[in-house]
Amino acid sequence: MTTPLAAIPVVDIRAGGPVRRAIDGADRARALRDECVAWLPRAATRMLPGIDAITRRWLQRSNSPYVGEIAAIAATLGYPGIWFLNGCYEWGCSALACEQAGAPWLARTLDWPFPGLGRYLEIARMQGPAGRFDNVGWPGYAGALTASAPGRFAAAINQAPLRRRTRHPWLRPYDMALNAAHTWRSRCIPPDHLLRNVFETCASYGEARRRLETTPIARPVIYSLVGCEAGDRCVIERTEVGFTTRVERTAAANDWFEVNPSWEARTRADLMFTRTYEETAANSRTRREHFENWAGQFSNGRFDWVAPPILNPYTRLAVEMCPAKGVLRAVGYEAIPGSELPQAVTLTCDLQAAA
Repeated sequence: MTTPLAAIPVVDIRAGGPVRRAIDGADRARALRDECVAWLPRAATRMLPGIDAITRRWLQRSNSPYVGEIAAIAATLGYPGIWFLNGCYEWGCSALACEQAGAPWLARTLDWPFPGLGRYLEIARMQGPAGRFDNVGWPGYAGALTASAPGRFAAAINQAPLRRRTRHPWLRPYDMALNAAHTWRSRCIPPDHLLRNVFETCASYGEARRRLETTPIARPVIYSLVGCEAGDRCVIERTEVGFTTRVERTAAANDWFEVNPSWEARTRADLMFTRTYEETAANSRTRREHFENWAGQFSNGRFDWVAPPILNPYTRLAVEMCPAKGVLRAVGYEAIPGSELPQAVTLTCDLQAAA
């Protein structure tokens, strides 16, 4: 018997913000947290309050305007894991910024090992001084990884490659620990908090691009950005204080476009100790080039681009956005018993059709 697909909630939190979202969506937030925690090793589950405390101290020292909001969400929900949710990062992603029929489009998948992220996906309608925007995320989460502001711009985050001091697969955790210590010392805004702030305060594609390029951030990131006019598309590869922007070949995965031997493309959690430096680079390049060469049309709304190698065991959501047309579509994915790859667990949410 086929399980019915769930609808993706569209929640209007222009009054009350993410705190109101957490209150109204408390049951969904708890269910998501429980599924994520169940995936973690038991030792990590026992350490969750300590991980929360470390994340809280880091965010409180950062230049984020949303720390008080996260504290209120954590206090409202009343269980460990909320600070961790707001401090961890998506494992990998694929994104494409392109033009079709004269309008810029941005499509992305988000790949994360945690179950439940596709099932409990929500779209939050939010408001800032520059206008309203739609943020694809989850109750209890305060940042922005994927969002669109109709008539202004749309953007998404990909995780940047890993800064390496070694090359052996078994030493990846060592490099990850050193990078985490570097981030811990940073006082800069987390990249996903910057992206939300850009949606709240930037009135145009050009203004958003400048902010994303030049604002110091706590850790490296890859931003994909599109506007409403022909030519309004770019990929911004960011280190903490530097940037490289390209306006051609605007697909992105989890490596720099120009390979740097001091950085390594991200790999899946289950392959962390086995995949070589060359294999991680090839995987990221394959996803980027496949997306770049995709010849289909987003206008059909079929999500037929969500197929291997873009689709992988950790794919949790897929989104298509065209701010010029006011289109935002999303689908949630989860691993299904008996299926080799994740399957859609939600109906397609089409905000244009629902408007």
